Amino acid sequence: MLHVNRRGKGKTVLVAGGAGFVGSHLCDALLGRGDSVICVDSYITGSPDNVRPLTNHPRFRLIEQDICQPLEIDEPLDQIYNLACAASPPQYQADPVHTMMTCVAGTGNLLALAERHAASFLQASTSEVYGDPAEHPQREDYRGNVSCTGPRACYDEGKRAAEALCFDMLRAGRVDARVPRIFNTYGPRMQANDGRIVSNLIVQALSGKPLTIYGSGSQTRSFCYVSDLVDALMALMDVRPNPGVPVNLGNPGEFTINELAQMIRSMVPTRTGIVYKPLPKDDPQRRRPDISRATKLLDWQPTVPLAEGLGYTVEWFTNSLATRPRRQATASGRQRSAAATQVAPAQG
Repeated sequence: MLHVNRRGKGKTVLVAGGAGFVGSHLCDALLGRGDSVICVDSYITGSPDNVRPLTNHPRFRLIEQDICQPLEIDEPLDQIYNLACAASPPQYQADPVHTMMTCVAGTGNLLALAERHAASFLQASTSEVYGDPAEHPQREDYRGNVSCTGPRACYDEGKRAAEALCFDMLRAGRVDARVPRIFNTYGPRMQANDGRIVSNLIVQALSGKPLTIYGSGSQTRSFCYVSDLVDALMALMDVRPNPGVPVNLGNPGEFTINELAQMIRSMVPTRTGIVYKPLPKDDPQRRRPDISRATKLLDWQPTVPLAEGLGYTVEWFTNSLATRPRRQATASGRQRSAAATQVAPAQG
């Protein structure tokens, strides 16, 4: 069903981080239901290739800008999705100050834009707000076990601060803000070098390299296919009334990293083995969402099993690595990528 805005037409929606992995899929889905989309991206971790097929769409507009700088949009906005932050540990640790400022100053800029336009606002938060959890599975009322001084703090604490901003604006009656806490998401358009466990293992297997696992491989994660997540994000943005609380979004299926590696090896024939390396500092041992709140509020549950989603992802990486030309990165992107190589990847 097409939701209708105050002007009786499809909504006008701004997606910050819209050229990223999840953001580009969200742009596709919004256009598919009849909305007009303004995509804002700095290309620090996003890619123009992700939205290139949309550039000639009559209801799609692309703006290259960092949300740490105030953004002015002349036309009325109905909704703003903020997905604009590096989400993999190597990327967000490469420039931790910028990561923190994206979470705090960038979110503040977009909240101010939402207030000026009376637009609904969705802030993409993360399961990282739970840190290395002492509670399992993680419920939204769990306050987390997070280091505010460790190498992951720029992202963990930045996202916690962004949540605080959103709920302060909501309580003050200034912005209709919604906050999903997103658990590990995977699928086509992941970056080959983003340091996430799914992309790492698939690319290594396709390249005939040993699969690298950090720690013993007994640590667990829950993996949500990107189409399931996008459905949930749109449902949370559109649900009425505003839930007024954070909502976990993810797939509650729980797998060890060793199990994930074996699944990928069964899909990508390779004779290479597995190499185990030390676990990065503050890397969580267990991660699994309790999604009962999302199920009740949004009538939502993920539908794509891990084996099926991995199959789609392996197929996409196979085609992408074989046919996609290597495009020159922006200067900022080159700097971020170079710095990222100095940081050990994590498991999710």
